[in-house]
Amino acid sequence: MVEENNNMLLGTGDKPTPFRLVLLAIQHVCAMFGATILVPIVVNTTAGANILSIPVALVSSGLGTLIYLICTRNRSPVYLGSSFAFIAPMIAGYAIGGTGSVFTALMIVGIVYVIISMIIRITGPGWINKLLPPVVVGPMIMVIGLSLAPTAISEIGLDLTTVPWQNLLVAFISFLMTAIVAVRGRGIQQVIPFLIGIIIGYIVAAALGMVDFTQVMAAKVFEIPKFYMPFVNYNLNFAAVLTIVPIALVTMVEHVGDHKVLSEIIGRDLIEDPGLQRTLLGDGLATFLAACLGGPANTTYGENTSVVGMTRVASTYVIGLAALIAIAFAFLGHLTALLTAIPTPVLGGISVLLYGFICVNGLKILIHNQVDFTDTKNVVVAATMLVLGLGGASLSLVLGDLSIAISGMSLSAIVGVLLNLLVPEEKHE
Repeated sequence: MVEENNNMLLGTGDKPTPFRLVLLAIQHVCAMFGATILVPIVVNTTAGANILSIPVALVSSGLGTLIYLICTRNRSPVYLGSSFAFIAPMIAGYAIGGTGSVFTALMIVGIVYVIISMIIRITGPGWINKLLPPVVVGPMIMVIGLSLAPTAISEIGLDLTTVPWQNLLVAFISFLMTAIVAVRGRGIQQVIPFLIGIIIGYIVAAALGMVDFTQVMAAKVFEIPKFYMPFVNYNLNFAAVLTIVPIALVTMVEHVGDHKVLSEIIGRDLIEDPGLQRTLLGDGLATFLAACLGGPANTTYGENTSVVGMTRVASTYVIGLAALIAIAFAFLGHLTALLTAIPTPVLGGISVLLYGFICVNGLKILIHNQVDFTDTKNVVVAATMLVLGLGGASLSLVLGDLSIAISGMSLSAIVGVLLNLLVPEEKHE
């Protein structure tokens, strides 16, 4: 029975020859690698502490993808990687309650996904669009990108009185190469512009003597990732729950959007088959497991969706092997040490584009859905969210010995949802 796009070379259930299987899987690893490792690097650099581990992020990504494939019965060729949406909330959560509070909150994010998947199984997915329309989602994503902007400036050193010329040169080259590849790249280059920018910036920084290879030389060929598990390394801490968990609203919308795009590519509605309840369940369980291991929240990766579209190969065998390769990479000590040694100006140059892309994606949602800003209600919702999210608003709740803070980004998301539901529609004469 033909149920997928005839233009696809391989459908979800088709298995390539062994040689092609390996090549296609490595291509998917290249697509996810730069973004997946960038999340722990940025979080640790910004927070000034080792909150996340690169090897654990890779293990979480691979195991999460395998869980997703099982939950969707190998009917959806999605790869899960580290979520950028949680970068700022994790940093804020760490400041509030330490590392344990971050992972406790991320576990609850996974549980929220699972609960929503169960509700959808009973009621259907229609209510999600009403709860999270474009006028709420667009500003949410814009706030995520713009709130991270000071981090990029700090990594380059542009917040200093005197900026070292080496910082400016390395950041500019990293930025420029990423931009050129993003605009003019072909084939696999189109989906890994950040990885290419990091590699070239890294080489230039090393040539200028800005890289300390001491840890690389001391690393072992095989190293077990340092997992950070509840009740072993810490006790549950709920201080950062209201700072981190509301961002699940954003990532759920991202989840639905990525599956709609992939549905168009393969010619089968993934919201119906295997069903949004199964895809959200897989995503939620993947994030819960990642948090239990000390990794970042997982999310569907548009980069890998692009690879499926370009190669016209939707085989879940390829996705599964890519997940196994990512897990294997996590145990390579020299690779981890090389990634940890990336100079901050390289990340700063990359982050200028990265955070800008996140913000512009929010703007694209508003444009694509033709949100009408002559409607005063839409102006009220979007304007309030932007001011709260970018103004550094914070609300603390104290319940006995429990103190919970809601950061600007999460407060913005919660207020946006409430305003959209409570503010009446504008009456036109």
